[in-house]
Amino acid sequence: MCGLVRTIIADDHAIMREGLKQLLSTLDEITVSGEAADAEAVHRLLNESSADLLILDLGMPGVGGFQFITNLRAAWPKLRVLVLTANIEPRSVRAALSAGANGYLTKSGDPSELIAAIDAIKKGNAYVAEEVRFAVDQRDGPNEIPEPTAAIVSPVALTRRERQILAMIPHGATNRDIASRLGISPLTARKHRENLMRKLDLHNGAELTAYAVRLGLPAG
Repeated sequence: MCGLVRTIIADDHAIMREGLKQLLSTLDEITVSGEAADAEAVHRLLNESSADLLILDLGMPGVGGFQFITNLRAAWPKLRVLVLTANIEPRSVRAALSAGANGYLTKSGDPSELIAAIDAIKKGNAYVAEEVRFAVDQRDGPNEIPEPTAAIVSPVALTRRERQILAMIPHGATNRDIASRLGISPLTARKHRENLMRKLDLHNGAELTAYAVRLGLPAG
């Protein structure tokens, strides 16, 4: 992109849109050409004007996942998409980029990152927020722990997060490994692990590993 960058702000919170407009108004060569509060409005604006950049909240009504990004890039190949979301899960970062997003920012990040992201995208580069950059810095290897799964049948009812953590236990995952995988803090990972052991009446990591293996979860 070069010259004036026509930008659409897509977020279902009016306060968020207003804050973004004020921040973008301080940048040269950026003009806000429209605002959208749902997927239908995004399509309408893109059909009415030739926008260069879409700042997109993934949680908007009608978006329905990362396929929305793929569909936008297919319909408007020159459009650049900058995701701005509260979702910090590593898999979501990778999925958004794989779907065609040119950047991924978190709403808990520093406002200066919006400027850095737009600058990178204008130059033809991708940008990922510092908070979740580790998600794309990781490289898959033969010994990497598989993606956590929620498809576990346990005699004791478990939450989705507990099932995810249980799937990682037979691979020797530490609290830091679990935190990195799930986009949570190591302290939160430890708390989930402790709650899991208490719920299953288990007393150490070896018993937890044995329980997971008995359920048929693969070890590695």
